[in-house]
Formats: sequence, structure tokens, C-alpha cells
Amino acid sequence: MVLTGAEIVIRCLQEEKVDYVFGYPGGAVLFIYDALFQQEKVRHVLVRHEQAAVHAADAYARSTESVGVALVTSGPGATNAVTGIATAFCDSIPMVIISGQVPTAAIGQDAFQEVDTVGITRPCVKHNFLVKDVKDIAATIKKAFFLAKTGRPGPVLVDIPKDVTAQSAEYSYPKTIDMRSYNPVVKGHQGQIKKALKLLLEAKRPMIYTGGGVILSNAADPLTRLVRKLGMPVTNTLMGLGGYPATDKQYLGMPGMHGTYEANMSMHFSDVLLAIGARFDDRVIGDPNHFAAEPRKIIHIDIDPSSISKRVKVDVPIVGDVKEVLEDLIRLLDESTQKQDTDSLATWWRQIDEWRSRDCMKYKNSDEIIKPQFVIEKLWEVTGGDAFVTSDVGQHQMWAAQYYKFDKPRRWLNSGGLGTMGVGMPYAMGAQLAHPEAQVACVTGEASIQMNIQELSTCKQFRLPIKICNLNNRYLGMVRQWQELFHGGRYSESYMDSLPDFAKLAESYGHIGIRVDRPADVEGALREAFSRKNDLVFLDFQIDQTENVYPMVQGGKGLTEMILSAEDL
Repeated sequence: MVLTGAEIVIRCLQEEKVDYVFGYPGGAVLFIYDALFQQEKVRHVLVRHEQAAVHAADAYARSTESVGVALVTSGPGATNAVTGIATAFCDSIPMVIISGQVPTAAIGQDAFQEVDTVGITRPCVKHNFLVKDVKDIAATIKKAFFLAKTGRPGPVLVDIPKDVTAQSAEYSYPKTIDMRSYNPVVKGHQGQIKKALKLLLEAKRPMIYTGGGVILSNAADPLTRLVRKLGMPVTNTLMGLGGYPATDKQYLGMPGMHGTYEANMSMHFSDVLLAIGARFDDRVIGDPNHFAAEPRKIIHIDIDPSSISKRVKVDVPIVGDVKEVLEDLIRLLDESTQKQDTDSLATWWRQIDEWRSRDCMKYKNSDEIIKPQFVIEKLWEVTGGDAFVTSDVGQHQMWAAQYYKFDKPRRWLNSGGLGTMGVGMPYAMGAQLAHPEAQVACVTGEASIQMNIQELSTCKQFRLPIKICNLNNRYLGMVRQWQELFHGGRYSESYMDSLPDFAKLAESYGHIGIRVDRPADVEGALREAFSRKNDLVFLDFQIDQTENVYPMVQGGKGLTEMILSAEDL
């Protein structure tokens, strides 16, 4: 059949079984929007800012096994989307972004709303395309989805000039794609997996360190089975929370800058470290020289060979899909006749329990002023630990990661690599649309929430009953914490003045707003909010302005140089 370029775009999305496209119309994509209007299979979510469109599509992908899709116009539409694209790129999230472009003849002529979208986005996408021929649209979109979800996932951008969407061509969607230059390894090398198993069974102080790759490859089940079979301690990074159940006794908490004492000490003093879908980034291991000072053997499983030995030298590299490799490792473990050093493991657990007894997550609660940790603990209780929790970036993000015990994968949605303020509410929108019957909570702060607060309008239009937990301390909290600890208490531009009445602001958009001032009212307010199944409820918690996030590893320090509380300063 012969279709216009715009119709081909929509037909391709239907072929990929896309449920939602998050976007904002503009001149360069009007033919695509017209084609959207004339069908019902692919639903469109009109956001109020293109950055929110990409964030919402990102969260849709994070909370499902699908590829997120966003649609933006040329020029400022595309540049507004860049932050969302970079956010997804840093966290390896599978997405396809379709951007409009000025007509082909006008490219390079400084036309109205023209930018070099391919050039601008090249550093923050897995790949991008400029489609100049209508006959190439279908094959290009097929490649975009294939690239986005295979190997190490990531965002792929397809830039389509307006005239190309108006031209016509015979439509045929490829069933398969063959790209000679792109052939990611899925199966791990069996010899390397055998070496890894031998090291693990001989280990006296083993540690399993897992990251976002476990979530992305849907490997939580084999990871849990492997950890329990081996009886070894495990830690999940910020991006890997929920990959192993946080309520399990073998789980030591999150590692790194704001990780637990027991996780960091176990990471540092292990003699065999199994890294799974993690990348040894600076927020996890601190100073790499300090980390390397303690001798250990490192096994590293990752789909991306460029991530292995990038920051830390690895002894046994295994390139492959995490889920596939873990299944092979479990099979070899079941077949092995090699005995595990259980006596040494028992001694190691006694040491870990001694570190754990420090109770580094203890905080001083109050009957007078709301402590943020208390809010998150109550949020976990009220939701039964079963909510999709999104966060913005800052102190509230760390408190949510520390005190909400994630037992399932894909329930924790936050910006890890880029640290993007403003993602929280759009993430909640994407998660709620993907899981309409689920409890969805956005943990945010009074600074972050204002970066995309216009999306309260989108939530009203699409009746998204998310619950916003605003930990309001009237500061750029993490900035203030660093200024207090490392800049002599000089709070340069970190105080949030002229704040709105968030409860009334939410009400002005047609939602429910509740201000909470007293600790005694926290649980009741949360229960009231979650009892309202069909309403967005904005909970504005007035929390302790002076509260800091502990434990903490100062930038440039090692994992063993932790500040456990204010008393350590």
C-alpha cells in the first residue's frame, strides 16, 4: 500500500506495538500528528514541556520491558528534549525519539526553528538518523527500535524533515534487521564463566555487587537464585535497587557515597568481588586508588565490553547479557563437584554482622519536627513496600533509596547517571500510564518539583492518580549539605525563597493538596492520600531544614573513610 511518510511513521509504531507516545506538537511534525489523529491504536499523551515528554517515555520504559517513545518538533522542541535524552543515555534506557526537522531544502539555511538535531544529540544517544527519503522511514524506525533495546540499551533519535513526512511511498515494514556493524554478544564465554565459578567457590570473603544491568536484562530472578545458592552477601547500587530483595538477610544495603557501612566495608575488604551489570562509577567505589589498595580478584559481567576494566582492572571479564550469564553460572554451579569454603564464609558473615551492628541508618526521630527518613519509612509501610516510587535528585532521592525497601525490580525510578532534577513527576506519569492500577509515589523536593510542575496539568487531563511526597526543607538540600560540611557554612544561593503554597497550587490544577506540619500527622496524611484511588494528591511535608544524608563518603575519599553521622565531623 502507498502511504505518506507521516502515515508510515504511525504504522511503524503500531507494528512495534507501541501503546503510548509522549509528545508536544509543532510545525515540523504536524503531518505526523494528523496521522496520529486518524487512528486509535497508538495513544498520545500531551505533556506541557518536551523535557517532560522524554522523561515520561523514559519512565514508561524503566517500569516495563518496552521501548519508550517520544515525539517532538524541530528547533526548540528538539533542544528541550535533549536533557531527557541525556538522562536516558546515562542510565541505558531503551527509547526512540522522533523529532521533526525543517524541510530538506531548508536544512543548513538557518530556517525558522532549525537546529542540527543529529549533531546536537550525537554525544548523548546510542545512535541517531536523519531520514531524507520517504522510502527509508520504515527501515530506519525498525533499526531504531532494534538498536534501542538490544545490547546495552539506550535512546535512539530519528530526525525526519517535514517534507519527507508529506511525501508518499509504498509501505513495507521489515520483519528482521541485519546490521553488519552491530552484533552485540549475548552468550558469555563458557571458559570465563567456569573461571568465575572456581574463584567464587574458593573465596574466603566473597561479595556480590550488582547494578542497573540486572534490572535492564530482567535478571532479578536468576540473581536471587544464585545469591541464595551461594549464601554470599549482596549489594544493589542506586540503579540496581530491587534487583535483589532489600528485606532479605543477605542484602547489605546500597553501596557508595550514601551507602551502608556494612556494604562499603564488605566491598572494600572482599577477596573476590563479583560485579554484575555495574560499572564501578565514582559514586560507588569512591577514589579508585584507595579501592585498588586492597588486593582482591574481580569478576565483571556486562553486556558492554567498553565498561569492563574502564575504571577498575578486572581479572575475569565476561561479556554477555546478564540474565544469560547468570543462568549459565547457576547451571555450572549445580553441576559442580567443587566444595565451597563454607567455614571461611561463616567467619566472613560474622565480620559483616559486626559491621552491621553499627546500625548506620539509625537517625534521631522527633515528636516536634518531621524527619524525612520517617516520612519514607511510613511511605513504605502504607504502600506495603509495593509501590512504584519515582524521585527527583537530591537529599530526598537518597532518603528514598535508603529507607524504602525495594523487593522487586523496576519499582524504583530515578536519574542515576545524569542526576536530573525535574524527572520525578514525569517519571510518575509514565509509570502510572504503564501500570494504571498500581500505587505510584513521587518523592521530591520543593526545588526539583518546580522544574516540571506544569505537568500537574497533564496529570489532570489524563486523570493520573499519583501521590506526590514533597520533602520541603526550603533549601537546595544536597547543595546546602555540601556547603555546610565543606564550604564553611556559606549557603550561597541554596535557600529557596518565595516558595508557593504547594497545597493550594495543586488545588488550582484541580488536584488534592495537603500540607503536613507535625510528625503525628504523617501516617494519617499518607493513608488519606493512598485511599483516594482516583485523585492526584500533593503532600507537602514541612521537614527538618538541618537534616543531612548519612552515611556519606566525601568526594575523593575511599569507601572506608565514611562519615556515619554528624558526630564524625
